[in-house]
Amino acid sequence: MAPAVAPLRRGDRVRLVAASSALAPESLLRLEAGIAVLRTWGLQPEPHAALQRRWGYLAGLDRQRAADLEGTASLWACVRGGWGAARLLENPNLALPSGWLLGFSDVTALLWAQRARGLSGGIHGPLLTTLASEPAWSQERLRQLLFGEPLAPLQGQCWQPGVAEGPLLAANLTVATHLLGSPHCPPLEGAILVLEDVGEAPYRLDRMLTHWRLCGALQQLAGLALGRFDDCDHIEGDHAEVDETKADGFSTAQVLHERTADLGIPVIAGLPVGHGNTGNAALPLGHRARLNASAGCLSVESPSAESLRDGSAG
Repeated sequence: MAPAVAPLRRGDRVRLVAASSALAPESLLRLEAGIAVLRTWGLQPEPHAALQRRWGYLAGLDRQRAADLEGTASLWACVRGGWGAARLLENPNLALPSGWLLGFSDVTALLWAQRARGLSGGIHGPLLTTLASEPAWSQERLRQLLFGEPLAPLQGQCWQPGVAEGPLLAANLTVATHLLGSPHCPPLEGAILVLEDVGEAPYRLDRMLTHWRLCGALQQLAGLALGRFDDCDHIEGDHAEVDETKADGFSTAQVLHERTADLGIPVIAGLPVGHGNTGNAALPLGHRARLNASAGCLSVESPSAESLRDGSAG
């Protein structure tokens, strides 16, 4: 097991990572606002001269985006999601940080590849273009995580009772589904998994979760927690026969509940994790987590406690 990453200190450097989609002009102001939040914590984001680079819909050529993950820093903070991070994993020599790596959505590909290599430091949490719009509690939770302070438990709703403990994983469902069966999927056996997604019609969620079931991935988990699945209802179906907007269709909640009800593990839903403007709670991948589904509660061991348990500094 890799040693826990040392908590940040004031003055630590932050490297910006644009590994996915290109930044739209209107996103630059949101990016600057996110950088400003980091500065209020005493961190020093490095200048990124190529923030406006573009190669088609991507934030530069694959080699350019991969280079963002190189160098030295205390935190690698991803600029935005979209698509493109998984393309970088085709390079067997891709440099992945052995330190804090922050992002979610498309960044799931990098976070999971980091864990699959046995590295610590992945944080499923706000992107730099979403950080400033996070509610105060979410910003503070991320700061606490990075600086080694205890994290408050997250509250959801019990779907299947029970209590489980295991290493924490969090992911965008769509991105993680496309990592199954690849060497970039971290071990799922005994894990506490948190899933979220956005803009996926219920039948597509059904298709993805069925794939997880068919390959036995969901059945390996110790516990499952569901975050937000924003904008997944009332999407026009690709095919009339599965158009969930019709009266006889299934809702997102119905699909998620039915596809997870018979796993024989604790399940909670409604965690404040994922897309949307109501808060994306930061979660440290690989840290010990306790899912008390009967109480609807997910708690995570603090980075400082993790370091002590592993006998590492910091």
